[in-house]
Amino acid sequence: MNWMEVETIEQLNEALAIRIKVFVDEQGVDVEIERDHYDEISAQCTHVLVMHGGTPVGTGRISGKDGIGKIQRVCALQQVRGTGVGSCVMEALETIAREKQFSSVKLGAQVHAQPFYEKLGYSVISDVFLEENIPHVTMQKELK
Repeated sequence: MNWMEVETIEQLNEALAIRIKVFVDEQGVDVEIERDHYDEISAQCTHVLVMHGGTPVGTGRISGKDGIGKIQRVCALQQVRGTGVGSCVMEALETIAREKQFSSVKLGAQVHAQPFYEKLGYSVISDVFLEENIPHVTMQKELK
């Protein structure tokens, strides 16, 4: 399993296809809300793809300002969950955050995924809130 920064439209489309399968098809998020102005190749947001056997299986993205990275849209295809793909996505995003000299990273975690992020060193810093009718919490991790 390896990761790469998204650098081409084809790679971006592969990342978006994974997100559509997970967030739209599985979780019922409106496709119009799932896509936004960060879904392009630009200096303000870096997307990653995790590959397994040459096939894209996971993705996520990071943007940031004022020394704080904002991690979003972390997901893995259903058939590879529990195999380390999610951890690989997070490793990639944290590596990029350190390269950008962010001191910490934040994310909105679906409540069911909170234990996954806690194992990676994230702490809850908010009450539960709804986003697209899915319970979330804001989590943060200081980078070293």
